[in-house]
Amino acid sequence: MNATSATGTARRAARSDTMKYAARAGFAARGVIHLLIGALALQIALGGGSKSADQGGALAEIAEKPFGKVLLWALGIGLLAMSLWQLTEAVFGSVGPDGDKPKKRALAAVMFVFYGFVSYSVLAFAVGSKSSGDGASDKESQDITAKAMELPAGQWLVGVAALVVVGIGVGIAVQAIRRKYHKELKMGEMSRRTRQFVDVTGVGGGVARGLVFMVAGGFAVAAAVTFDANKAKGMDDTIRSFRETPVGPWLLVVLAVGLMLFGVFSFAMARWRKL
Repeated sequence: MNATSATGTARRAARSDTMKYAARAGFAARGVIHLLIGALALQIALGGGSKSADQGGALAEIAEKPFGKVLLWALGIGLLAMSLWQLTEAVFGSVGPDGDKPKKRALAAVMFVFYGFVSYSVLAFAVGSKSSGDGASDKESQDITAKAMELPAGQWLVGVAALVVVGIGVGIAVQAIRRKYHKELKMGEMSRRTRQFVDVTGVGGGVARGLVFMVAGGFAVAAAVTFDANKAKGMDDTIRSFRETPVGPWLLVVLAVGLMLFGVFSFAMARWRKL
């Protein structure tokens, strides 16, 4: 088999029904995790809830349920499938007129690494690893920040990375407000009410998710400026910080609802995403 035919075979595999089902499973898995994170954040806002409002807390919540281990494995495999689908998007481009743009392919490559790491964390938790458990995101953020600061020009490196995270958050929120996701969805197959519902979840969920990125990046900027890794925060501490604002827990309630909306929006992506 020559290089051209091998590339053609790989491209067909990337566009196969199996890969499309894998991507939809990944969106559904993402939806489950964000629904649980939002629910945990809501419990914290209302003064209850002992688990962290992050991926580890969501996984711990799942593990306690009947058939929890089975669901953890299903989520991990679904997120791994999402990672592989993002790899095909990076290598061969995505569906649509601008699918081959370098920017889109680079973003897909970043998402391949991100979902690969998330799927590894979920599967590690499923086999009993405590390093991916409840509250792990906060310790990981501080450890990574501390190690990065030990490098030459580490303080600047952390600062630049933090600003990138803030920029990603702004980008997520702006894209959601501008409803850029319309290009990725089969809007013509939806009823009027369904489109309205998808817009509520897409805009509300995207803004909430972007806000979490922005605030987490802001804490990392503070860590870089003060050269104090303890000021960096993972998702749990970032979400909890919304409870300490002048408006009290109500801002966290709004954020929690937004994260749950993003979970629902992920299910919409699983159903109507162009693949």
